[in-house]
Amino acid sequence: MQFAPVQTLPKRFVDRGNDVWPGLLVCLGIAGVATVIGRFVPLVGSAIPAVILGVVIALVRRPSGRIAPGVTYSGKFVLQCAVVLLGSQLSLTSIVTVGAESLPVMLVSLGVCLIGAWLIGRAMRIERDITTLIGVGTGICGASAIAAVSPIIKARNADISYAISTVFLFNILAVMIFPFVGHALGMTPHAFGLFAGTAVNDTSSVVAAASVFSASALGFAVVVKLVRTLMIIPISVTLAVVEARRSGRGERMSLARILTLVPWFLIGFVLVACVASTGVITPAATSVISEISVFLVATALAGIGLSTDLAAIRTAGLRPLALGGILSLLVAMSTLSMMFVTGHI
Repeated sequence: MQFAPVQTLPKRFVDRGNDVWPGLLVCLGIAGVATVIGRFVPLVGSAIPAVILGVVIALVRRPSGRIAPGVTYSGKFVLQCAVVLLGSQLSLTSIVTVGAESLPVMLVSLGVCLIGAWLIGRAMRIERDITTLIGVGTGICGASAIAAVSPIIKARNADISYAISTVFLFNILAVMIFPFVGHALGMTPHAFGLFAGTAVNDTSSVVAAASVFSASALGFAVVVKLVRTLMIIPISVTLAVVEARRSGRGERMSLARILTLVPWFLIGFVLVACVASTGVITPAATSVISEISVFLVATALAGIGLSTDLAAIRTAGLRPLALGGILSLLVAMSTLSMMFVTGHI
């Protein structure tokens, strides 16, 4: 009986494939069109067209039925696979160096965001849970942080949906605006990678913004973003302790529980970087892998665009949306200020 999961593994793979392939094909098709657009208009790349096409299609008719599972799969798992592949462009030395370089900027922007969420959320009389979700989503890593924190604070599905939609909306604005800000300020690809990796909160949007600015900014931006993703752990642990004390349950955080907060794609990214550090991956192979990862990003952004729930934002009102906008602006301004102080601009 204990071998049943292994014995049924091929069937489960086939069943999963049958579930996701219709929606995945739609996202791949959109990514193909976006890639062609990106070839003709290199400034916008393939990321922005992919998400815009997805949103436009969703406005006409949101994915449902057999299409929906594959769209969700593309927006999450395919994106995570793309990030893992980006590890082939980096070495462990560069990861450690980037982490040390970005930490002061990252910690200041995160602190400003979380304190701002607490103060502004209370002043605007926004519910505690949705304030927390928008705060951690904006300050850390978008939907991933919201997904990690929501079960800890036992957030309602409506609040989760609103927070994700709000964070995503300002991610899209950042993808469109930040590259122009970077060029206007004369940022190098290295500096813009730090800016995007710190001031844009969702992995997909970081990749998109960096890709639009410069291909050479992409790798650095992703590493900065992944280091920032690690902030999920201390923030989640802190919220768990606060929630336990508030409810009087006195629950304790085990090491196993803490480890579950580390995203699997972060581990995969580091493992691929370890392999790349050995020199096994040739420059030619790295180039091919990079092209694949960029196409997978476009596929994922197509799925995210198709999943956009604009109705959820309209239903919940404008105050939480305004909070998300204010926090996004605070993160961007504090990041630019710290970059100026530390000599990156």
